[in-house]
Amino acid sequence: MESKTEKRIKVPLTLKDLSDVIEIKANEIIKKLINGGIFLTVNQLLDKEEVEKILHFLHYPGQIKVITDEEAPLLEDRKGEGLVVRPPVVTLMGHIDHGKTSLLDAIRNTYVVEREKGGITQHIGAYQVSLDKGTITFLDTPGHQAFTAMRARGANVADIVVLVVAANEGVKPQTIEAIDHARAANVAIMVAINKIDLPDVNIERVKTELQKLGLTPEEWGGETIMVEVSAKTKQGIDELLEMILLEAEMLELKADPASSARGVVIEGKVSAGRGVVISGLVQTGTLRVGDVIVADCYYAKVRALIDDKGERIKEAGPSMPVEILGFSDLPQVGEVFYAVENEKRAKEICWLREERKKKQELTPKRKISLETLSKEIKEKHLRELKLIVKADVQGSLEALVHALNKLSTSKVGIQIIHQATGGINESDIILASVSNAIVIGFHVRASAKAEELASQEGVDIKVYDIIYEAINEIKASLEGLLEPVIKDVSIGKAEVRQVFKIPKVGTVAGCFVLKGRVRRNDLAHLIRNDVVIYDGRIRSLKRFKEDVREVEEGFECGMSLENYNDIKIGDVIEVYEKREIAQKLEE
Repeated sequence: MESKTEKRIKVPLTLKDLSDVIEIKANEIIKKLINGGIFLTVNQLLDKEEVEKILHFLHYPGQIKVITDEEAPLLEDRKGEGLVVRPPVVTLMGHIDHGKTSLLDAIRNTYVVEREKGGITQHIGAYQVSLDKGTITFLDTPGHQAFTAMRARGANVADIVVLVVAANEGVKPQTIEAIDHARAANVAIMVAINKIDLPDVNIERVKTELQKLGLTPEEWGGETIMVEVSAKTKQGIDELLEMILLEAEMLELKADPASSARGVVIEGKVSAGRGVVISGLVQTGTLRVGDVIVADCYYAKVRALIDDKGERIKEAGPSMPVEILGFSDLPQVGEVFYAVENEKRAKEICWLREERKKKQELTPKRKISLETLSKEIKEKHLRELKLIVKADVQGSLEALVHALNKLSTSKVGIQIIHQATGGINESDIILASVSNAIVIGFHVRASAKAEELASQEGVDIKVYDIIYEAINEIKASLEGLLEPVIKDVSIGKAEVRQVFKIPKVGTVAGCFVLKGRVRRNDLAHLIRNDVVIYDGRIRSLKRFKEDVREVEEGFECGMSLENYNDIKIGDVIEVYEKREIAQKLEE
C-alpha cells in the first residue's frame, strides 16, 4: 500500500518528468549533476538504477518508490475491485508415445467439437473446455521442454501438470524428466494412466513406480490424484476432468479481472492477410480491443481478439487463450505481455529494454559454477547448490547421488533437482538454466546441441569418470578450495632440419618454425616419434649468425637446448609456457 507521503516513480522516464515528480527544476538538477561529473540531458530516458542514483546524489528527503515497467502492473493488481475464481490452466507432460497429444485430441473432440456449435476452427495453442462445474484451459503444446523454456523467460504458465503415463510401459526416462521439471516450477501434479484399453497393462506396477518417485496415489494414503484413462475409447476422461476441477478448487486459483491485463505469449506466426498474430494466455486482468500491450521489446495496439473457436471477441479475461492482432514483430514464445497506458509509454519501455539488451549482450551469461561457488556462499547469495546428475548406469547414478547428498553442510545444502541415466541433453540444460543448477555427468557426455545450448545459456557442465574425483572437486568448491590448474600451453613448434656439432658449444639444431613463435629461454619439449624425450629450455637462438630474442612462424633459425645434445633431424621442438587456468565445469 502506498503511504500518503510516499511518491511513486515509474521508470523509464525522462529527467524532465523526474523533476516534475520531485518538484525540483530540471536545470537545477542538471547543474548539480554536472558539478558531480554526471552529464545528462533534460529529455534523456532514465532507468531504475539511474533514478535511484540521482535521488541519492541530490540527497532527496522525500520517500520515493522507484518502480520498473515490469513491477508496475503487479502493484496495480492490488488496486483491483477484488479477486475472483479463474479457470485452471493445465498442461500435459510425459514420455514420448505415452499419449499426450492423443489425450488432448480426445478431450477436444469430445467436449468442444461435438458439444459446441462450430467447434474449433483454428489452432491457437490452447483451448477451453466448459463443463457444468467449471471451465478448464488446456495448453495445446504439451512437453516439459517447452514448459520450462517459458519459465526461463519468467512465465509460469500452468497451474496443474497432468503427467501422462502409459499403463503398458510405466515410468520411462522422460516421465522422470517431466516430474522434475514440474517440481522445479512448483506446480500441482496429477497423473493420467493412459492406454488402459490395451491387453498387457499393469496399473499397480505403474503406481508402484510412481510412488518410488514421490507420487503416492490418494488411495494408498498419498496426495497424488491418479486417473485411469484411454484416449482411444475415451474411458475415464470425464473423471479426469472432474478431478482437474477438484484440484483447482483446492488450489484456490484467483485473479483480478479489473486490473491491467497481463499474460504470456504461447505461440506466434505471420499470417497472410493478417500480419503478425500471437496466441496469448491472459493470466490476470482483462485484455480488450484497443489496449496497448508490451511483450519483450515489441508493442501492439490490439486490433482484434479471436477466441479458440475462431470468433472475434471484444475482451478476454483471466485464464482465457486468445489470438492477438496488432504486433509489428514476433515476440518469443514465453514472453510476458501486459497492458500499458498508451503507445508513448510502450515505446519508452521498448526503447529501455533494447538498451538493456545491448548492455547484456556485452556481458557473457554465467550461471552458478564451481569456481564462483565459494564467493556466492561467502556473500550469502547461496544457501543451496542445485545439481542435475546424469550417469551411464543406474548403479553408478545411485552411488554418485548418495555421495553428493552427504556433502550438505550447515552453510550450504545439496539439492539434486533431476537424476537419470543417459547422456546430457537439451532438456537438462533448459532445466539447469531456469533453476541455476550445475550439470554433473558420470561416464556420459553432452550432445552437440546440449553443449551449444549450455554455451548460450551460461550453464556449466562437468563430466567425470571417477566418482571420488566428482565428490572431492564439488566438496572442495563448497569449501572454497577449488584451486586453479597449471597447464602447459603450446606457443610454438619448430622442426629440426639440420644438426651441427660445434666444439665448446655442443649440438645446434637448424630449424624451421612451423607454428607460432620461439624465444630464447622459453620452456621447450623435444618430441621424437610423438614421444617427449626432453623437457627443459632453449639455451640459444640465432638467425644466420646473429643472436636473436625471438623467431616467428615461417622463418629458419638455429637453436640449442639447455644441457641436451641428442638432437636428430626430424625432431620437433615445442615451445610452451605454464599458465594458471581457473577450473571450469566444462573441463
